Amino acid sequence: MKFEVEINVMPLKDLLDPQGKAVLGGLANLGITEVKDVRVGKHITLSVEAASAEEARAIAENASKQLLANQVMEHFEITING
Repeated sequence: MKFEVEINVMPLKDLLDPQGKAVLGGLANLGITEVKDVRVGKHITLSVEAASAEEARAIAENASKQLLANQVMEHFEITING
């Protein structure tokens, strides 16, 4: 079966997010001052061939741990569609 797997990778909350701070500054320059914090991450979509959703999740978790996320600085969440 084919599963669509979505992986959201975000910086850990305790770490500085320079991209988020830059976006926050840009919003302020545009006069959008209601936004108080911005975190910038990655959204990755994989098309995975697997026998089950559990197997697709295991494949995505392995890929995330080995390549897609730096676990020292980021955390990831996996969603299986299909």
